[in-house]
Formats: sequence, structure tokens, C-alpha cells
Amino acid sequence: MSSSGSPILVLNRREVESVLDADRLRKAIAAAMVEVSAGRVSMPNRVAAVVSERDALLGVMPAYLPASAALATKLVSLFPRNRDRPTHQAILVCFDAETGTPTALMDATAITAARTAAGSALSVELLARDEARTLAIVGTGVQAVAHADAVMRVRPFERLVIAGRSLDAADRLARTLEGTVPRVEATDRIEETVRGADVVCAATHADRPVVRWPSVRPGAHITSVGFNTQGAGEVDRETVVRSALFVESRAAALAEPPAGAIEITRAIADGAIDPSHVRAEIGEVAGGTASGRRTEDEVTLYKSVGVAAQDAAAAAFVLAEAERTGVGREIEL
Repeated sequence: MSSSGSPILVLNRREVESVLDADRLRKAIAAAMVEVSAGRVSMPNRVAAVVSERDALLGVMPAYLPASAALATKLVSLFPRNRDRPTHQAILVCFDAETGTPTALMDATAITAARTAAGSALSVELLARDEARTLAIVGTGVQAVAHADAVMRVRPFERLVIAGRSLDAADRLARTLEGTVPRVEATDRIEETVRGADVVCAATHADRPVVRWPSVRPGAHITSVGFNTQGAGEVDRETVVRSALFVESRAAALAEPPAGAIEITRAIADGAIDPSHVRAEIGEVAGGTASGRRTEDEVTLYKSVGVAAQDAAAAAFVLAEAERTGVGREIEL
């Protein structure tokens, strides 16, 4: 434990990535989500300062998880116009839960990608049909890469399709994933890709739907992590209305921006659904207090907004691994 005036551990992105393990992280995220759904986590909704001239924001996401004594806050910027660097960049600060003393400062760009993908993978593990064999990832950025790694671990997929607006970008990503499943393909035909998939992972910054109900096959599971308050969201209204809907946290998903899911809040505002349309939080399913998929033909939708409990759980995992392996360096503040 650090005391006042003691050094804090600093981890750069490479060091964070060296200790991240997708399978163990998914289990840590599952435990955090169960704790959230049980009402044991202190986790205010995300707040943000808006940089309107860049369509950007700087968000603050604190959380305390009593079971793991994880007390942390993330500062995350979302600058969607970035081309020479990630659109999402973040740092995370950990604190001693007994004294409030800062204990660690770490790059959280990799953590954000990994914990988001871990949440999606958890939803696939809990909600996708056992027979799911074709995985479609819509998007070609950091989240697409993270989802490919995390989601393929929970079902024996035989075919992976990377779909993006840029065929070149989709092809570049697909080439890096060759050999991970028997068939890896790239395409710019998003609608056709969704139509042929058992699991669809939407990981874009699209301001209009990339997943539309007429293209969704019966029994599919959809994950959506896109966050864009400027448009209609990456999943269309009919998919939200006609799917069994699951979220990380009702309070977060139903909140106004910059916390909530625009696809859900607008559907409620327009009277297409009401809040009870959310079947369950993913932590309720993981903890056995709510049902998941009910029929083979049911379409399930996991709409993620990213919650601070996931960041705190991931940070605690990274910090423990860093201390165990000796990664990082201490500095005096």
C-alpha cells in the first residue's frame, strides 16, 4: 500500500498490453458486471466536457468496486476526426481504497479497447447460440481488432468476415487475422455480411445504422459498441425494437448523453419502446438472476455504452499483474 508521499506505479501502453489476457479479463469483467447488477458498485454516469469545434469530448469515469477494492477513475477523450492517432485516448488513475492515496497511473487506451471487447465477448458467451459459426465484425479500427481477439475465444467460429466502408482497410485487417479461423474474408458489403452472420459485432463510429433489421438473420446475436451522439447510432430502430435487449447498466444506457445509448434513448423518446424493453443487464444474466436467450430464433442485442466499473476492474487486473511480474516503474509525484 502506498502512503502519502510514496511513489506511484506508472505503466505505459506497451507495458499495459504485455499483462492483458483476454480470457482472464473477460472473467474479471463478468465479476464486475455481476457486482454492478447487485447494486454494490458506486458508479456515477459519465460526464464530459464537449469540444464542439472538433465534435469531440473529454469524459470522466470514476468507480468503486468493493469486492475487489478497486477504486479508479478514467479520463478519456473521443476525437472522431483523428486520422493519425486513435479516436479514443485515455489514462487511468488507481487509488488505495482504504486511504484514497494514488497508487498507479496507466495508459488506458489499450484497456478501453480490451475491456469493451471483453464485455462483448461475455455477451456472446452468455447469449449467442451454441451453434454460431460465422462471426461478422463491422468496422476496421482498434475496436474491431480487439473484438476479433476477444470474441473468437468463446465460440468455435469457422468463418470470420471483416466488413468496412473501405475494402482496403477491411482487407488489411483480415490479412492480420488469417489462420485464426478456417476462413477469413474482407468485404465492403456490410448488409450482405450481416445477413450471413450468426454473431455480428458492430464496432464503428457511424452516425447512421450499419446493422439493419431486414438483414439480421433469425437467431443472431448482435453486439454494438459504437458511440456517436451526432446521428442515429449504428443499429437501426427496428433492430432495437424487435430484439431482446441487454445492457451493462440500465442507469447508464438510459441516461442522456454523454452516458446513454442514443439508439435506446431516442426509441424511448419517440414512444417506440419504454424502459422495460431492456430485458436484463448482462451482469444479471452472468449472475443467474435473469434469463438470456429464450428461443433459437430470437435475436439478441447487447448495446454497450462502456461503464466505469469495467475500467476499474480492468485496471485492478492490470495493476495486480504488473506488480506480480515487475512491469512498470515508480515515480515520485
